[in-house]
Amino acid sequence: MTHPLPIKFLETDLDALDAFVGRIALLAAPDELAARSPAARRLNRMTKGALNRFLASDAWEKVKMGEAADLAWPAGLKAEALQVVKAGPRADVETARKAGAVIGKSVGQSGALVLAGTIQRAAEVSFGIAMRAYDFEPHKTTTPTARGPVSLMVKDPEAVALAAKPKAAVAEGVFFTRDLVNEPANVLTTYDFAARLAAMQELGLDVEILDEEELTKLGMGALLGVGMGSESPSKVVVMQWNGGGDEAPFALVGKGVVFDTGGISIKPAGGMEDMTMDMGGAGVVSGVMRTLALRRAKANVVGIVGLVENMPDGRAQRPGDVVKSMKGDTIEVINTDAEGRLVLADIMWYVQERFNPIGMINLATLTGAIIVALGHENTGVFSNDDDLCNAFLKACKAEGEGAWRMPMGDVYDAKLKSRIADMMNVGGRDGGAITAAQFLKRFVKDGMPWCHLDIAGTALVKSDTTLAPKGATGWGVMALDRLIRDKFEG
Repeated sequence: MTHPLPIKFLETDLDALDAFVGRIALLAAPDELAARSPAARRLNRMTKGALNRFLASDAWEKVKMGEAADLAWPAGLKAEALQVVKAGPRADVETARKAGAVIGKSVGQSGALVLAGTIQRAAEVSFGIAMRAYDFEPHKTTTPTARGPVSLMVKDPEAVALAAKPKAAVAEGVFFTRDLVNEPANVLTTYDFAARLAAMQELGLDVEILDEEELTKLGMGALLGVGMGSESPSKVVVMQWNGGGDEAPFALVGKGVVFDTGGISIKPAGGMEDMTMDMGGAGVVSGVMRTLALRRAKANVVGIVGLVENMPDGRAQRPGDVVKSMKGDTIEVINTDAEGRLVLADIMWYVQERFNPIGMINLATLTGAIIVALGHENTGVFSNDDDLCNAFLKACKAEGEGAWRMPMGDVYDAKLKSRIADMMNVGGRDGGAITAAQFLKRFVKDGMPWCHLDIAGTALVKSDTTLAPKGATGWGVMALDRLIRDKFEG
């Protein structure tokens, strides 16, 4: 897998600037010219006043907080660039991460030396560097992007390194999720996905893989129906992290459709190549479980993912078929492209039956309707429990991951009424994201705190974000890890 860039934390040593040949990044306050930090004074002398001239210019005035400007090949330095990043000593978390990200994006083969001695949230700067210095290149035959080592010079390197350690675990989880979502479907088959999760046993996770024979015995007819047309067998993977006491676990449930053609209700050709990301929910659950294991979280969490492939074939399920869920409810399959909810229905019921969790959150790239409603900036959040929902939204805000609560209500259930079965799997185009949530709610036991996260718009994007290049974002790993830390760890 892709691993975050290693970052060292060092005591400030301005003499090291003389010989450094990579990029030097100076975190400078908006009024740095007046503040005159020791690093700025030294760099100004070395560049024969060029830094001061820049800090006094209109160009510096136009640089926004958390952004940067380069002085390329500055006279007096061996460095290839002096990157001046606007971030004051008391920069908030968002600005500190943004400042780190602009550094991480530009790190080259010779690495970077970051002068962060005056900033209080240096650990957040390091997190931003790690998150943005991501490249997914295993399938390119050209020379891969080379990023050299990064060193942060800070006031108290031991304290900053201690604060940065759990954030490094989060970055590892995010990268794991990004890699999974970015992988093509001919590589990330249900076999390969399950094997990657099984390998996390070496981190201390308990991992169990259920095959089709076991799923049949459990009565998972809804999930199994989705994969009937694929050569890749359907699987369910259960991951357990037992870092708490004797309490019941919190449950994370992920849709893992490794490729979605739409089945017999086949999708248009345009854009179908993006359906490699339809396992995004399972990818996020996997990344969170990896993070919890790496940072030795003091909580009990179970992650379950349903891995299937939705293909058209002579054996594939048809529109009009009726399947029976593990719960025992029958479902008329009106549209085989509404398959994710069928996968989730069975594994949501299974995790409640087996583990009786204290709460449950499911994630899925479930509907195009949520993209119409919220674009690519926010995940749709549906919930039956205000406390859990508000705690999650608070975690999203703290981590800078966009999320918006959507409405639910019994009035939408009428759209799912079937003539021949207990329910249909779709309810029409209008309110499509809401009726999907209402469908899932039928597989939530009474009294179970639950959130459904529709990440169709946020799992993979077409342009760069602050902390990620275009492609898979890893959205949700940060917020869910924060939720578990804040709500479930003692």
